[in-house]
Amino acid sequence: MKRIPSLDGLRAISISLVVVGHWAELQYHSDVAGAFANLGVRIFFIISGYLITTLLLKEHGKTATIGLREFYVRRAYRILPAAFAFMLPVFLIFWCDLRWYHMAAAALYVTNFDFSHPWFLGHLWSLSVEEQFYFLWPGVLKSWFRHRGAILVGVIAFAPAYRVACHFLGLHGRADETFPAVADVLAIGCLLAVVVMHPAANPSARLSALLSAIKSRSALLMILPVAVVPVYVGRVHFHITALLLVVLWPLMHLSIAGLLWHVVQRPYRILNAQPVVWLGKISYSLYLWQQLFIFGQHARPW
Repeated sequence: MKRIPSLDGLRAISISLVVVGHWAELQYHSDVAGAFANLGVRIFFIISGYLITTLLLKEHGKTATIGLREFYVRRAYRILPAAFAFMLPVFLIFWCDLRWYHMAAAALYVTNFDFSHPWFLGHLWSLSVEEQFYFLWPGVLKSWFRHRGAILVGVIAFAPAYRVACHFLGLHGRADETFPAVADVLAIGCLLAVVVMHPAANPSARLSALLSAIKSRSALLMILPVAVVPVYVGRVHFHITALLLVVLWPLMHLSIAGLLWHVVQRPYRILNAQPVVWLGKISYSLYLWQQLFIFGQHARPW
């Protein structure tokens, strides 16, 4: 399959937000910068949901099924070589600081459930979320294809309730990195693909019509919550508020999805320029290694 226009450009924006945001967060002790780094991760999640679901729906349209084995083999070739090229040297360098369960959690992609993980493996939480998504969603989509829209809407509704429960149980913090806490972000990307690819067979036909009407002016309006919400998150120091949970995050995630669809349908030259595309293509490797070079200088002497 040909590469979808503008996705690599969006990945380039995402990794830039992550790297620059993390650097500024530590350099200037800025929660706002940290919130923009978190925004970059959320954009990655929505891109993943959209891309993977698009691929799976196209396969289902051609073959009336989804080949799980082939899907997992393709994902393994895409993800594992770079991941193990990072993990193995890090395990050796920081051997004295590691426990066996930290290494096991990293290798099995469950670092987001290892609440005691050391700083140099901390960024693997988002990659663990991605892998858990790859593991779960294709099988769910294959088994309950007719109910795909309802399942995604249910996930989007459940995740905020899960975050609230974690907050009241005193688990707020790293519990926010567990899969159920961010599944709604992935689900919004998945739902975008479902809506735009099968509008007639989906009860969200009106939403599809709305998306098709997005013009440049509307896209500019959608940039507003994407730019403003991280500032609010930084100002409240990442504490969950009703406004953030019920209004601001959903608005930001929907805006990201709308912008994603807009730039895919109307590719902008800047997002598809060769240097930008190149940066997007290496974003996975950059994300793997940025932790050591950005956080390392603050965590311990080298």
